[in-house]
Formats: sequence, structure tokens, C-alpha cells
Amino acid sequence: MAVPKFRTSRSKKRSRHAGNKSLANPTATECPHCHELKLPHRVCSSCGYYKGEQIMEIEEE
Repeated sequence: MAVPKFRTSRSKKRSRHAGNKSLANPTATECPHCHELKLPHRVCSSCGYYKGEQIMEIEEE
């Protein structure tokens, strides 16, 4: 029967289980420009701003 030669570290063990983390409910943050909810580190879909700069032109209906 195979027996491990060395103890598995906490980081090695926890990184194996990290893939099971649920991404079903991502955190929503408030856009500082238009105050709508948006995903972090992404361009706001309602105003087109990211980090204080306008990245996309949004057409208003």
C-alpha cells in the first residue's frame, strides 16, 4: 500500500479544495459614477465607466 513520504501542507491541501468554491452569487458593487450595481473589475453596463474613465459609449433608448 502506498504511503505518503511527507506531510501535505495546508496550502497544498486547501488549493486542491479551492476549485469547489461556488461562484453562483458573485459580489455586486456600486458604480461610483451612476450608482448602479455592477460586477467588480468590469465596465459598468449602464454608464460605460471604469476607474473614472469612460470606456464604452452607451446608447440611450
